[in-house]
Formats: sequence, structure tokens, C-alpha cells
Amino acid sequence: MIKKNIYKWHRIISIVIAIPVVLWAASGFMHPIMSSFRPKVATQFLSAKAIDSSYEKITLEEALLIYKIDSFKNVRLIHIDTNWFYQVQLIGKDELAYLSVKNGKLLKKGDWIYAQYLARYFLEGEAKKDSLKQDKATAPIVENPVTDCCDAATVCVLKPNKGAKVTDVHKLTSFDDEYKDINRVLPVYKVEFKREDSIRVYVETSQDRFAFAVDNNRALFSRIFVIIHTWEWLSFLGVGRIYIELILVGLAFITSIMGLYIFFTTKSKKVKGNELVAARRNHRYTSASISLFTLMFSFSGFYHALTKFEVDIRDQYFDKSYYQTASTHLNIDSIIKYTNKPVTNISLVTIDSSQYYQVSTKKESGFKGGDKKPKDLMKEMKVPKPQIAYVNTSNYTLLKNGDQKYAHYLANTFSGNSDKDVISDSVITKFEGEYGFVNKRLPVWKVAYAKNNNERYYVETTSGKLSVKVDDTDIFEGLSFSFLHKHHFMDFAGKEWRDFSTMFWAMAQIMVVVVGFTLYFKSRKKK
Repeated sequence: MIKKNIYKWHRIISIVIAIPVVLWAASGFMHPIMSSFRPKVATQFLSAKAIDSSYEKITLEEALLIYKIDSFKNVRLIHIDTNWFYQVQLIGKDELAYLSVKNGKLLKKGDWIYAQYLARYFLEGEAKKDSLKQDKATAPIVENPVTDCCDAATVCVLKPNKGAKVTDVHKLTSFDDEYKDINRVLPVYKVEFKREDSIRVYVETSQDRFAFAVDNNRALFSRIFVIIHTWEWLSFLGVGRIYIELILVGLAFITSIMGLYIFFTTKSKKVKGNELVAARRNHRYTSASISLFTLMFSFSGFYHALTKFEVDIRDQYFDKSYYQTASTHLNIDSIIKYTNKPVTNISLVTIDSSQYYQVSTKKESGFKGGDKKPKDLMKEMKVPKPQIAYVNTSNYTLLKNGDQKYAHYLANTFSGNSDKDVISDSVITKFEGEYGFVNKRLPVWKVAYAKNNNERYYVETTSGKLSVKVDDTDIFEGLSFSFLHKHHFMDFAGKEWRDFSTMFWAMAQIMVVVVGFTLYFKSRKKK
């Protein structure tokens, strides 16, 4: 009687979840293909350019005082073509201010202009130039150069002599239907180009970061994927959508268990010429051989869906320090001398009430060999180890292990812990294990504590932000989704074989449903 009821409920549940399983499996098959539809961009990293102190004609303090800015959040140095600017994060304002290092002049709509400069650089790469006539410019060459630095930067960006035309630029402070929360980084600028594919490039100006690129093909695939895999068309239900997903994927797991029970407790009949018996045998052996991956997909999917109830608040954790203009005496020439390396950027940080210049440097040989930054982060999944020095703003002394100490300071601030609680730390330059590509930021520091389920904080020292916080209760879900759902157990064979494994076993789920429906309709026909 029990076996009969199990067979009955196995059949009923299988019919209920058949269409959802087909949709999930079809989208799972499609997901690796989507990577081949990613729009091609020239690079995902802005090439580091060494700062020449001769560019500096006015100090940061002098430039800020011109506009009566007595305090600010932070500052960086950026260049547009050969023109350098102090990129200042102002208190109480979302827009970044750009002040020329030559004369302190404010670049009007500077953030809007710099977003276009970055987007074009990522899309089209470094402009080719005549080495006999051009200097070290990294932006498109303009036909009519001008002498004023702000005007020159504006003309360089808005009137390039080649490349696609920019049709629209606007800032995003929240995720939307195209730029989804999976991209992690906010705020960003969306820069649209006039091309047949209508490509849109998303950039983070405060970190020179490539965030995302999408064209018409990728947008279409993404829309299909969210419809048949994440079911965003049910978003009007709020958390109700998650409950529906949990119920259906849970039923898929249960009916697979029932099917295996039936397989191991019954024997198939051998009646030649009987189509119904043949259909049962086909369904029996097909389902049994594929059931392991059915259980893997459904279990990891259920586990992952449970995490969607948690609100992601990582963007609330960032360094909240600010600085007084009167006490800021940024001297680029002195910093270059003390670090004794080519300097690519300078920022300000606070570590235990002491202020430091955070100085990004590079080796004399540039980014060659192991220091070369990848053009496609999604394929290479790693970046070179950062070269960062910390110079005391008062006496220009170097802080030993400065990046490590700042990482500890950030993690301690975010967690409420102290250095005595830290049990280990390391620089993470590759997406792997519990720190996967979903976190987007590299390089980061991992700071681990011997409390709160061995919590680990991954912090990005260049931005002073939390990338992600995990503990032992999170790692199981992460590994479950990574290995059971996305088949990262095939990483040893390379991405191509991992994608093949995912696609093959996703298509196998569809085959199980097809064979099952064949059995069902043959059974109905006989009755």
C-alpha cells in the first residue's frame, strides 16, 4: 500500500513540476551560452599611468580653498588624456568634483565627462597615435587641441575624431532591470553608444572600474533568462515568489527521491511488443541515471533560494573618514621621492586616528608578465597583486605592512572586533572557493576571526569598502551552489568542460520530463 501511494504521488508531483523543471533546465542550458553573447570590449582595466610631479602647479589644499571647500571625504588623482585632476569626494554631495592640478580650475560636469572617457577606453581601448607627433595620451586624439586643461579634457571626450558616438549618459544609484544587483557596484554611470548593437557600458568613476557591458543580444538573453529561471515576472508577489520557487524545487527533490525508491524496490517487466512497458523501462533507467544531477540541481537551488530572504547590506559598510582642507598638504613630488617607485595614484586613509597617503605604485618594468592586468576578468578570474604604500601625512614616513594594517582596520571597524581577534589574513587576487566571481571586486584582503562562526571579512582597501562577509554558516550554501548547481567540481578540466557538464546535465533533465510525459500519455491512452 505504501509503495502504491509513493508511485501515485510520484506521478502527480512529477506532472505538477514538469513545466517548471523544463524552464529551469532550459535556462540552465542557456546560461553558459550567454557568456559567448557578451559584447566584446577592448579591456576591463584602465592602464596605470605614472604620475609626473611636474604636472602639479597647484596643491590640493590651494585648489580646495579656491572653492571654499574646508572638508572632504577623500581625493584621488585621475587623468583625461594628458590632463590631470584632483578627483574630490565632497561631503553631502553625490557628484565627484574634478579640480585641475595645473590651476585648480573646476572641470564642469567632470564626473559626467570622466564616465564617458572611461567607457570609451574600455570599449575601444587605448587610442593609437603617431609616436612622432603625439605624447603619452591615452584618450582618443582630437583634431583641434586647446590650451586650457579643462577645455582640452572636455573636447577630448566630447569631440573625438573617431569611434562610436555617445548617445546618452546617466548615473545609477540603484539597480534596475538591466543593471541588476548581481553586479554589486553602485553608483555607476550608464554610457550608451550609437552602434548597431546599441552597446551600453557601465563604469564606476570613483575607482576607474569597468562594471558591466550589455548590447541588444545580451539584453535579449538576459530577459529570457530572468523570465524562465528566476521568474521575475512574479516579482509583484514580493517574497511570495521565493516561496513558490521553494515549493516547486522542493517537490522536484522529493519526487526524485520517490523515483529512486521505486527504482530500487521494484523490477521492470519484459514484455516484448508492449509499448507501455517499453515506455516505463525507458523512463525507469533514464531517470535513475540522471537522478543524481536532478538531486544536485534541486537541492542547491532550494538552498540558494533560502538565502534570498536575507537583505544584502554590504554597501552600508565603508570607510566614513573625512579630512580637513587646512591640515591636508598633499605634495606629489615628496611622495614620489619617499616611495621611490612610479606612482599611479594617491588617496587618503585613516588608520587608528592617524592619516596616511595611500600610494598605488607599479614596478619599473610596468605590467609585464605576472603584473599584467587581464583584459577579461570573467575569463581569467584573477588580477596581479597590488603595489600599495602608505605614507604618513605628517612626517612622510612609510608605514610597514601598510595595506595589511589598513585591511585590519577596515575589517575591525566593520565587525566590531580587534586585532587580537584576528587569526589570519591574506591578499585575494583570484575568484575561487568561497570568494567567487559573484563578489566582483579584486584584489581584496581576507581577514578572518576566531568568533561568530569563524567570520571572514573581505575588504577592498582601494575603496575602503566591504566586499562580502561570510562565516561557516554561509560557506555550505556557497559551496553547494558553486559545486552542485554550477558544476565547479569540473574546474580542473577548464571552463569549457565545466560549461559542457552544466549544459549536458541540464538537457538531461528535459529528457527525463519528455520520457516521463511519453509514459504518462501512453498510460492514459491504454486506460
